[in-house]
Amino acid sequence: MVPNEALVAAIPIPALLIGADMRVIAANAAAEAVLGSAGIGGHLARIIRTPAVLDAVETCRNSAAAAEAQFMADEAGQDTLYDVTCAPAGEAVLICLRDVSTAMQTDMMRREFVANVSHELRTPLTALSGFIETLRGPAKGDVAATDRFLTIMQGEAARMERLVHDLLSLSRVEAQQRHRPKAEVDLRDICTAARDTMRGLAEEAGAEVMLSLPGAPVMVLGDADQLRQVCVNLIENALKYGASGGKVAVSLTIVAQDAQLREPAAILSVRDDGPGIDPIHIPRLTERFYRIDNHRARAMGGTGLGLAIVKHIAQRHRGRLTIESAPGAGCEIRVLLPLAADARGD
Repeated sequence: MVPNEALVAAIPIPALLIGADMRVIAANAAAEAVLGSAGIGGHLARIIRTPAVLDAVETCRNSAAAAEAQFMADEAGQDTLYDVTCAPAGEAVLICLRDVSTAMQTDMMRREFVANVSHELRTPLTALSGFIETLRGPAKGDVAATDRFLTIMQGEAARMERLVHDLLSLSRVEAQQRHRPKAEVDLRDICTAARDTMRGLAEEAGAEVMLSLPGAPVMVLGDADQLRQVCVNLIENALKYGASGGKVAVSLTIVAQDAQLREPAAILSVRDDGPGIDPIHIPRLTERFYRIDNHRARAMGGTGLGLAIVKHIAQRHRGRLTIESAPGAGCEIRVLLPLAADARGD
């Protein structure tokens, strides 16, 4: 192998060495994977047709200084954005491509998240401002109007409080994502406590929360507070959106070898007998602020963060979240968690 080829082949990211005539002197395997057959001797303009990259190469050659550009490649039908760095290498120019798609997507998600939070807070804040202005003006001294408006204002304030609480919960879970829980907890106690917490909401909905638990402890390594939040969130969703006048079935089962986790696992299932969910929505249900029916969800006090929190808690516990539903067939959400070593019976 000649020195130029050895140099380029040793670079861990896509790299090309371009001669003075803008033809390829050497290319590594990573560059071949991105650009196709970057044949030695081929002209750069036939491989990368982005004018900004060609200009950067010319600038680098003429000024003997590094130059940068960006390049969008189509990989398996998906656009991948690369930062292109051109550096002088004697009479040649070394081009390196750094994949920045993940960083771009993360930044896009951050912007969308900020926009969603702003939108969610704007509505109740606007309502509160309007009612305050009315109470100071046209409705000043009107006892009946004051009482009605204060009731609505209390509801809007409670809505903001729920949103802030869920945002803080999501933030805490994400901050702890890499820290695996080490305490052993019994999922039976978690389910019972969650059922008791949701008793009032169940009575309001005219529904019944039915528990089906094993006789023996179901031990997992977990954060008791977070697992209780998982169970509470799932039961609350089932009561609000799928069980009016019906029932919510909460069950715990143990499998010797789960296909997804590839180890012994506990399965927490929460099922309602409601109208069900169109399968088109299921892949997006755990996205932040995703709602099937925005108006109904807000009217029910939903923040659009509950299932996102459940998903992140499950991931922190090395678990999985699955959703099964169809129109008219109710909805079942399962959380799969690895059993604690002592509970496996190995």
